[in-house]
Amino acid sequence: MNLILFGPPGAGKGTQAQFIVERFGIPQISTGDMLRSAVNAKTSLGLEAKAIMDAGGLVSDEIVLGLVKGRLSENDCKSGFILDGFPRTIPQADALMILLEKMGKSIEHVISLELENDEVIKRLSGRRTCSSCGKGSHIIYAPAKVDGICDVCGSVLIQRDDDREQTVKNRLDVYEQQTSPLKAYYESKDLLRHISGSGAIKDIQKQICSFIDGGMGDHS
Repeated sequence: MNLILFGPPGAGKGTQAQFIVERFGIPQISTGDMLRSAVNAKTSLGLEAKAIMDAGGLVSDEIVLGLVKGRLSENDCKSGFILDGFPRTIPQADALMILLEKMGKSIEHVISLELENDEVIKRLSGRRTCSSCGKGSHIIYAPAKVDGICDVCGSVLIQRDDDREQTVKNRLDVYEQQTSPLKAYYESKDLLRHISGSGAIKDIQKQICSFIDGGMGDHS
């Protein structure tokens, strides 16, 4: 079961990725995590990537693909994997297809969690975080008992900079620019599966299962 997962900020991608990992027993593979672990482990690719990042450059597709190849060769990927945050461009998608073909693998589903921009903005811009204990709340979905005050420790609730409305809109613009071409790419290969990111978490999980295993989710 080899999957790619797309989703705008606030669509619940992390929650659904964790569900897929637990339900199907396959690892979630994030290129960001792979880069960090390669740098920490001081592998040849890691050292090369670190030198580029330290100089303020972008790590090349060649290096990222090398990391992906190494990770997909590990034992825990034998039954499948879920790629998160990769590919980000059409050339990366093309290179991934070639790489997987050489490894005797292929992508079976590209899951795209869809959420209207207005809903994303409402979800993210309504989040508040305690300035002391870090406990989260939401002005609409999980409001504090006393406005602006943490239920747990009584400290002031703050809005993180990346949850401010304009920042969220900017993040959505970047996401749309990056993923629109990729969605069209995978749509043309009949691999894209549109799933609504609104509604109850369980309902979203049932939609995912209906694509992956023909409705086994109804029996869980």
